[in-house]
Amino acid sequence: MDAARPSPPDRSPAHLAKTPTGISGLDDLTLGGLPSGRPTLLCGAAGCGKTLFALSFLVNGVTEYNEPGVFMSFEERTRDLAANVGSLGYDLDGLIAARRIVVDYVRIERSEIEESGEYDLEGLFVRLGHAIDTVGAKRVVLDTIEALFAGFADSAILRAELRRLFAWLKDRGVTAIITGERGDGQLTRYGIEEYVSDCVILLDNRVVDQVTTRRLRVVKYRGSAHGTNEYPFLIDEAGISVLPITSAGLGHAISSEPVPTGVPDLDSMLGAGGYYRGSSVLISGLAGTGKSTFGAAFVEAACRRGERCLYFAFEESPDQIVRNMRSVGIDLAPWVASGLLAFEAARPSLYGFEMHLARMNRVIERLAPAIVVVDPISAFRGPSSEIHATLIRLADICKTRAITTLFTSLSSAGDTMNESERSVSSLMDSWISLEDKEADGERNRVLYLLKSRGMSHSNQLREYRLNDAGIALITPYIGAYGVLTGSARLSQEAREHEAELGRRQATERRRRELARKRAAAEREIAEMRAAIEAEEAEIATLIAQEEAREALSGSDREMMARSRGVAR
Repeated sequence: MDAARPSPPDRSPAHLAKTPTGISGLDDLTLGGLPSGRPTLLCGAAGCGKTLFALSFLVNGVTEYNEPGVFMSFEERTRDLAANVGSLGYDLDGLIAARRIVVDYVRIERSEIEESGEYDLEGLFVRLGHAIDTVGAKRVVLDTIEALFAGFADSAILRAELRRLFAWLKDRGVTAIITGERGDGQLTRYGIEEYVSDCVILLDNRVVDQVTTRRLRVVKYRGSAHGTNEYPFLIDEAGISVLPITSAGLGHAISSEPVPTGVPDLDSMLGAGGYYRGSSVLISGLAGTGKSTFGAAFVEAACRRGERCLYFAFEESPDQIVRNMRSVGIDLAPWVASGLLAFEAARPSLYGFEMHLARMNRVIERLAPAIVVVDPISAFRGPSSEIHATLIRLADICKTRAITTLFTSLSSAGDTMNESERSVSSLMDSWISLEDKEADGERNRVLYLLKSRGMSHSNQLREYRLNDAGIALITPYIGAYGVLTGSARLSQEAREHEAELGRRQATERRRRELARKRAAAEREIAEMRAAIEAEEAEIATLIAQEEAREALSGSDREMMARSRGVAR
């Protein structure tokens, strides 16, 4: 047996003592549990889960709060009860053997009941009192009250006996649950039990469009505030959980930590380096644009960081998703094997919206993921108000737990938004639109950011490709007629490359022509310089010869002068 767990703090305005049920969600909407030492009426039609609720209350009391209990049944035998709750993982036989719970089956035969006055229930009181004393019970369940009072036809006696029963339970100081069948036009068959009970909880098993949803409503709770709406609840192998759908508010904490998208170029476009942790992201686009691939890339990047991820799939099986993602270089199988990635797959038509929400909330509570992917929300069909209510509750559930949530949605052809996108567009912190651009007989994928709250994001349209290496964003190219993609982009780039090559060749020709002219000019200058130098040399030679002649002529004159002088 588990160690006793302390009861949650009493939050009711009148400080009414409360006994926690241990049922997930029910203690939240009752602000602490059922009224301690008082009877609670649990009513509903057949198949809505009254007996399972009551037994969960007892078993949780023993295993979680160390409070023994008594279950007095007027319809089912002990072995049948043990088999029924075994599907929830409860070992009722073990608790009975450990003398922590007493299950007493009381056979009621209408022919044996006599309306003989105030002592009609004395035998029941003795029997129930003995069971309580045997284990020191703090919790008691009577299932069901119609079987106990089946022989009473006089409403005055019935009312008196009901009051005696409820007063006796209060005197013993036990917290009691009395189950009752739903009446025709009233909460119970007799219409009296709800008036003498301190707390009345109504269970409903409703079928809408051939889809069943279980709901719970706290009809009254004397001395305490409580949730007043209808709340979906879930019964499965993990037990019972109630989703208090109005408990989520806008007071959740926020984070400025970026969470990488798994596509580095997309991180750059977002400005902050990824989505903000705890934010809600919508990726919308036509069929074949790669919405699931972006979701898988986001999941793989988170798993590589060691973060737990949860993938809700509504169109493909987990094995199909894993196989398909291998074609783009994303292998999710190792992360599934390691336990970092968990898939939850179901057709949207399998449950109603609220039941889907309850199941998703149950899995989120159990796995505590850091990343959640919902693929796609457009698979839900129904009134837009119900879709909106479901998605906003899911977004709030994730935000209160700081879970980064990525939703995918199949867009409609054209510019019109479908119901899913219209329902969640205002809830999303980031919205990425994927589109197909048709030109020159081909279709090419482009993405752009419609919005990303709190970050300076890119306003460019980016072409992207899906190949065996993953998602690759192409450098944006804007031509004279807008963004060019695919072969139109390649053709335009080829034309521009050819024009650039022609310009380079023309420049090279001009450069070579200039070089030739320069060389010719330099040759002419060299020739002129050589001619001038030759002429200078010739002139110098002539000058030297002239000077030599003049020197010789002067010598001859001097010799002639001397010769004449001697002669004289």
